[in-house]
Amino acid sequence: MFNWIESNTFHYSAFRDLKKLVAIKKKKNLTISLCLPTLNEEKTIAKEIMIMKSELMMRYPLLDEIIVVDSGSVDNTLDIASTYGADVYESDNILPHLGQQKGKGENLWKALYITKGDILVYIDADIKNIHHRFVYALLAPLLLYDHIKYAKAFYDRPIAIGKNKSRPTGGGRVTELVIRPLFSLFAPELSQIIQPLSGEYAGYREIFEKIPFPIGYGIETSMILDICEKWSIDVIAQVDLERRIHRNQDTKALGRMAFAILKTFLNRVEKIGQIELKKKLFDDMIQYNLVRNKYQPNITNMEGFERPPMIEIPEYREKFNIT
Repeated sequence: MFNWIESNTFHYSAFRDLKKLVAIKKKKNLTISLCLPTLNEEKTIAKEIMIMKSELMMRYPLLDEIIVVDSGSVDNTLDIASTYGADVYESDNILPHLGQQKGKGENLWKALYITKGDILVYIDADIKNIHHRFVYALLAPLLLYDHIKYAKAFYDRPIAIGKNKSRPTGGGRVTELVIRPLFSLFAPELSQIIQPLSGEYAGYREIFEKIPFPIGYGIETSMILDICEKWSIDVIAQVDLERRIHRNQDTKALGRMAFAILKTFLNRVEKIGQIELKKKLFDDMIQYNLVRNKYQPNITNMEGFERPPMIEIPEYREKFNIT
């Protein structure tokens, strides 16, 4: 059961020969798209685009396009991204007749429609220590091994404790307190995935277009569960990127994330027949604030809307000539 972690785990340093990756990409006649989902990322978006464009488009032509899909930023994210050469889209303007939803999963799903790549790479736009290994190291297993269709990042996640200070270890709290216990209970083989909630991953379009996309925090969890259910864990690789620095969230924000992930997980395991829910799960995450010496509920509605597999959308099938 636990051989996967030995055979399908890599370190980014094994993939430093970018000329080799470019040659394999050309030989296989593949196109590759990078998608950055954004919401108010003006402090980090320019550097991410600049590094990926200079290293992976101009120096080593691995990427064919860099796109930004935005959830409604009110800062300068869109202008900056456009200035630095990304193709910029507002999520609400993509397939607008299907309605408007807010969330990272919505951006990732709509990116399938506007990109052209045979392979898509998704990375978060808030990475402070951005390096082009965040992209090429995820592409490498897909290019080098025919049986691998999806690659996921893992790394150490220092916790920021001040303007210029951080603890060397930490982060990934929702993974260790929520996801890993659930995987251990219901699907022990998936406990080998070091950071199932990491926001950086790459995969073949043929995989992404056939799975549903929850619009919120549940997207990474559902993606792993659905890929494993349809194709097995053997099509997945994980790559050690060593270190990722980003903004950290407070405990209540992590609680809301955990709520969405738990809800997604329970609905998924019911769908595949591992459990039977006797009643519909509730949609409100209830937290409490102390206001004038009284505890008042703070209720966040998290309905858990989910987009269907993109391959079921007529406009997508027409655009990509799917009969």
